[in-house]
Amino acid sequence: MLRYLTAGESHGHSLTSIVEGLPSGIPLTEEYINIQLARRQSGYGRGGRMQIEKDTARITAGVRGGLTTGGPVCLVVENRDWANWSETMSPGTDANTADRVVTKARPGHADLAGAIKYNHQDIRNVLERASARETAARVAAGTTGRALVEQFGIKITGHVVKIGKASASVEKLGVEEIRELSSGSELLCADPAAEELMIQEIDRTRKEGDSLGGVFEIIVTGLPVGLGSYAHYDRKLDGRLAQAMMSIQAIKGVEIGIGFRAGELPGSQVHDELFYDRVRGFYRNTNRAGGLEGGVTNGEPLVLRAVMKPIPTLYKPLQSVDLQTKDSYQAAVERSDVCAVPAAAVVGEAVVAFEIARAMAEKFGGDSLAEMKRNYDSYIEYVKRV
Repeated sequence: MLRYLTAGESHGHSLTSIVEGLPSGIPLTEEYINIQLARRQSGYGRGGRMQIEKDTARITAGVRGGLTTGGPVCLVVENRDWANWSETMSPGTDANTADRVVTKARPGHADLAGAIKYNHQDIRNVLERASARETAARVAAGTTGRALVEQFGIKITGHVVKIGKASASVEKLGVEEIRELSSGSELLCADPAAEELMIQEIDRTRKEGDSLGGVFEIIVTGLPVGLGSYAHYDRKLDGRLAQAMMSIQAIKGVEIGIGFRAGELPGSQVHDELFYDRVRGFYRNTNRAGGLEGGVTNGEPLVLRAVMKPIPTLYKPLQSVDLQTKDSYQAAVERSDVCAVPAAAVVGEAVVAFEIARAMAEKFGGDSLAEMKRNYDSYIEYVKRV
C-alpha cells in the first residue's frame, strides 16, 4: 500500500513526512521536491510567514543515488521560525508553556472544537497542528507521488479559476495553454484580465482587514482507463480524490467534471456520448464527467475543482468567547494570509498526485519501477485490442 504520514507543528522544529510503499527506481531529488515547495509559498496575497520561511526538503531516508530504494522515504522541512519559538514549543519538560497562551478561539477554525476534543486549556496546542503550515509536509509527500506518475506520462496542472467575485475564463484554452499561462501568473491564473481583477479584490480585502477565498481546478492528463473501482465504495477513485481534496485546510466543497451544474441540466446535456474509431478506439467528444465514471477513470482528462473558504484568521477579528473565562472577546489574531487560493491549488496538485500514484500502484503494482512499467505496458496493449 502506498501511503504517507505527516508530523509537526506550525512553530515546531520541523515538519516531517514518511512515505511508504514507493517502488524502487523512481528518480527523486531534493531539488525536484523543492520546486513544488517554492510554488506553494508563492502567490499574491500571502502573509508575513512566507517572508520568514523558505521551504526546502531534506531527504533523510529511502533514496540513494537519486533513486528510491523501495524503503520508506523520510522528508524533513525545517521551520526557520523555530528559533523564535524554541522555548515555547520545546517538547521537553523545560518548555515555557505559559508563554504565548491562546484562550480566545477563532471562528471558522479548529480552535474551539479541537480544544474541547483533546481537553486542551491552551488553544495553541490546536492551532499549531491544524495550521495550513502542515501542507508543506503534504506537498513534499505528494511530490513523491508526482515523481512516480510522471514516469507514465501523466501530467498534473493546477490553476485558479476564481477569487472572490473575480472569475477566469479558460473554456477555450487547452491544458497546455492553461499550464503555460498560469505558470507565469502571481495567482496561478491563466486569464490575465481576470488576474488583474483578482489582485484588486485582494488589495481591497487587505485594506479592510478581511480575508478572501476562491476556487481552483486540477487537471490530470495521460491517465489510462481503469484506475479505481466501481465494486467497493472505498475504492471508488472519485470518492478518494474528493476526500483528499477536502482534507486540505479551508476546503469546503469539491466537484468533478461539470459538478454541481449536473443538478440543473437534463441528462442529454450531462452524459458524454460514446464513439469508436479503429485508430482512436473508444472516445468521447465531451468530458462532462471529468474523466471518471462509476469511480473509474475512463481515459479522458481528470478535472476537479475545489472551493476554499476565506482564511479564518482576520486582522479585523470576529466576536468570540474566551475558553477559560467564558467572557466575550474579539478572536485572537495570528499572523496570516489575506488569500491563499494559489497555494491551495499547489497543495491540491500534490494530494491528487498522490491519490493517482496510489491508484497506479494498485493497478500495476510492483516492487520496482521497471516491474510496474512492464505491467503497465502489458495492460495498455490489452486496452488497444478491446
